[in-house]
Amino acid sequence: MSSLLDATGPVRPGEELDAPALEKYLLAHLPGTRGPLSIEQFPGGASNLTYLVRLGDAELVLRRPPFGNRVKTAHDMGREFRVLSKLHAVYAPAPKPVLYCEDEAVLGAPFYCMERRYGVVLRRKLPEGIRLDPPTVARLNRAFIDNLVEFHHIDFEAAGLGDLGKPIGFTERQVAGWNKRYVACRTDDWPDMEFLMGWFPERIPAQSASSLVHNDYKFDNLMLDVNDVTKIVAVLDWEMCTLGDPMLDFGTVLAYWVEAGDPPPMQTHAFGPTQLPGSMTRRELTEYYGQKSGYDTSNVLFYYAFGLYKVAVIIQQIYYRYAQGFTKDERFAGFNKQVAALAQEARRAIDEGTY
Repeated sequence: MSSLLDATGPVRPGEELDAPALEKYLLAHLPGTRGPLSIEQFPGGASNLTYLVRLGDAELVLRRPPFGNRVKTAHDMGREFRVLSKLHAVYAPAPKPVLYCEDEAVLGAPFYCMERRYGVVLRRKLPEGIRLDPPTVARLNRAFIDNLVEFHHIDFEAAGLGDLGKPIGFTERQVAGWNKRYVACRTDDWPDMEFLMGWFPERIPAQSASSLVHNDYKFDNLMLDVNDVTKIVAVLDWEMCTLGDPMLDFGTVLAYWVEAGDPPPMQTHAFGPTQLPGSMTRRELTEYYGQKSGYDTSNVLFYYAFGLYKVAVIIQQIYYRYAQGFTKDERFAGFNKQVAALAQEARRAIDEGTY
């Protein structure tokens, strides 16, 4: 396999799995497999944890909740497994799930295994050997949005996912839910976060469409073809997938879309190559998404600001686990400062009316 493919490494301290218990369970539930078992970990994975499990010649990807998790609904392995069980049949980038275990005696939490996909993952720093010229970046941007539009136009009833959630009232529930999550994991006093908690409930736009919602669509949740990085071979991290307003999903996309001219605190928040020459701006991205999807983007400022707030709460949840000692991963030591930076940008966008 090419050295450009997303590589695994040793399991991070504090995130080890019980290998003997896992091997025994997999051998009993996957006919035809044989040992020995080996476990490595994928990079990233600040929320749910992702491992590469080799069982003899077989390779599987294992997903489990973070250690010290306080938000059960955000890490529902059974739900993620059920979503992929239906979705992979109608949406090619969704990996096929293989096995679900709800017995917490095995690994201390429910988990599931899915097929392994091979591809390139573009994060803040491009993999060694990847060079993206402006025309390639432009094609990649369009592919990124085209794929999201395809996902948003899936007939979720026909796919058997009509019971995944209640689209009507989705934004109201999201605002209330993320406010509640923030209060539950708050560690610092950030005035901008307090302002946002009160601002969103009073300004919720009318919902104009209903669709499947990924809720965390960004470059480092995509796998790209090693021979053509403008082709998407997998979309990952389905833990928050539900039914709702596609514009709320797009707002999260914008929240992750850091531009070259954004202030330094936002630059550290880049989760992909969105600043390279040839990249669309957030406004250009919105125009393209509106044209391709046919959805109303007139209230995009609300969705952008809420996307920033939601990402800030996710990061705060992760920082809470670090502050409480549930994880020793030093990547998370400064996450509280990221929360402040995201809240400041959301407040700026609201005050200035620009994004």
